[in-house]
Amino acid sequence: MTKAAFPSPFGPVTLTEEAGEITRLDWGDTADGAAPSALLAEAERQLFEYYAGARTRFDLPLHYGEGFQARFLAALCAIPFGETREYGDLARELDVPPQAIGQACGGNRIPILIPCHRVLAATGLGGFSAPGGIETKVALLKHEGAASLLI
Repeated sequence: MTKAAFPSPFGPVTLTEEAGEITRLDWGDTADGAAPSALLAEAERQLFEYYAGARTRFDLPLHYGEGFQARFLAALCAIPFGETREYGDLARELDVPPQAIGQACGGNRIPILIPCHRVLAATGLGGFSAPGGIETKVALLKHEGAASLLI
């Protein structure tokens, strides 16, 4: 397992790599100070491009897990930059209750790279795990040009 911390517009984030895949993005600096691996350096480059508005999709090996979790995370990654889906949309697509989608969003271990911020409740924004919670979710959606959906 290798960790590396990088700055972001939302404060530092720490990426974790295991067995050649990114397995976590944690809010804050929890790295051990070691130099980033080639994969984590590439992830940092892609995140900076995303923050700068030059990247709309990530091309990184991400750990999806198995079963429902893998199907759910793949469905999140399929939501295009600047678009959103409701919990109910994903529930119908994956044939599960909307509550399962909400719980899976909350359990997403690789936010931003796997864009759980693009999933909204039918009557509001839903939650978000980042420091700042909903404000960070709104900032990400505004960054992606999805702000008109919030009005």
